[in-house]
Amino acid sequence: MSVLPPTPFPAAPVPDRVTFDRAELSVLLSLYGRMVAAGEWRDYGMSFLREAAVFSVFRRTAENPLYRIEKRPKLRAKQGIYAVIGMDGQVLRRGHELPTVLRVLERKLIRPVDLD
Repeated sequence: MSVLPPTPFPAAPVPDRVTFDRAELSVLLSLYGRMVAAGEWRDYGMSFLREAAVFSVFRRTAENPLYRIEKRPKLRAKQGIYAVIGMDGQVLRRGHELPTVLRVLERKLIRPVDLD
């Protein structure tokens, strides 16, 4: 009779890609719904990559994204985990909290009202 050595517990799995959690998706889809209702956006797409999760918004389905909202955990201690990037690749806003970063996009919802 042989005695087998104990089997160690497996290490915590290292995620092979970055994703948005439920709270982040709720914030993103809430903004998306308001912008669709305002007629600004028509479609969205999500990409979950090894280093970043990307939520892209489109005016029409067959064009380049108007904005990309990126989550990059490696930038947590530096510039902030979230970034809003414009169509031309310019970083519009960067930060540590998603609702704060998304304020740059919510300004488009504020329009003057014509009372004539």
